[in-house]
Amino acid sequence: MTSDAFRNAFRTRFLLGFFACAGLLGYAFYLQLHEGLEPCPLCIFQRVAFAALGLVFLVGGLHAPHGVKGRRTYGVLALLASLGGIAVAGNHVRLQHLPPDQVPACGPGLDYMLDAMPISGVIRKVMTGSGECANVDWAFLGLSMPTWSLLCFVALAAWAAIAAFRR
Repeated sequence: MTSDAFRNAFRTRFLLGFFACAGLLGYAFYLQLHEGLEPCPLCIFQRVAFAALGLVFLVGGLHAPHGVKGRRTYGVLALLASLGGIAVAGNHVRLQHLPPDQVPACGPGLDYMLDAMPISGVIRKVMTGSGECANVDWAFLGLSMPTWSLLCFVALAAWAAIAAFRR
């Protein structure tokens, strides 16, 4: 395969990754704004991770670097964004599978925490979870939204790795 063919394949794969992230975020906003499904703090952090991953996919796809080093750099950035999303979604899934007596109490809203705490404290508090994060308000094929998010992050990480590291 020629250098231009690798570049075009990378561009196509990364732009498809961007469209996947945009579609996932669009559906999340649709559920929030039209179906009344309010996101918990962990859901919002997952959205941030999808947005960061989508941004890496978009910039990488538009740039479509010529060299292997450039493609791998975008691949590492996409994998880092994916790993952040995997950590948040995995923690969310863990909270949803806790026995009811071990679910943390509901905490203050994200807006209040952002006003009252430093960002490091907000991140720490959100990642410990709260009662509303353990609720399953939406499911498809028996899997909750955080479980689907986790699967999507894993799939998008694999997609980025294929695009960036495959010879």
